Amino acid sequence: MAYDLEEQEKLDAMRAWWDRWGTLCIVLAFAALAAVAGWRGWQWYQGHQAGQAMGYFEALESAAAQTGEEADARVLAASTTLRNDFPKSGYTSRGVLLAAQALQQRGNLTPAREQLEWMVKTNHDPALTPLARLRLAGILLEQKNYDEALAQLTNPPASFAGLFADRKGDILAAQGQNDAAREAWKQAVELLKQDPISQLVQIKLDALAGA
Repeated sequence: MAYDLEEQEKLDAMRAWWDRWGTLCIVLAFAALAAVAGWRGWQWYQGHQAGQAMGYFEALESAAAQTGEEADARVLAASTTLRNDFPKSGYTSRGVLLAAQALQQRGNLTPAREQLEWMVKTNHDPALTPLARLRLAGILLEQKNYDEALAQLTNPPASFAGLFADRKGDILAAQGQNDAAREAWKQAVELLKQDPISQLVQIKLDALAGA
């Protein structure tokens, strides 16, 4: 009888505990399952998005290697899709740089400029934004938009300081500001002294001295 009473007390205690905490346990269990399912779903979505972005990047890469108006149209179409549908993907920043380069090489400066302006404005990939600014300054130089070009070269990150100084010298020289250009190129040579590019900058300095 004592055994039966003890067992009954345990059962009563378990029922009381379940009445108090059972619903909460079920809710927490479902929440945990939902979190796991949600995480796996998010991982699948991210992988799916990356796969799609890679496909558009490869299409852009293929079109950039071709020539003609149709190739340019494909470059712009792929870049537009990347920018609109996958703006924060690493494939998009690389694709925009590639599109701008291809278009610039073919003399299509306005659409090339628009690519880089989008990248600079959105700054989705801070590691590549300085390169976009440098190339944008080059296009603006070609378009003789000197003030806008110089505006892209302010506050460079340390890793780009030499290249920014070199491009600044190019712009100042194009404006006929030879003394300012000389100072910019001297700075570039100093900053790029461990880089073969410094030799090209030195050639500019020597040419300016002989002008």
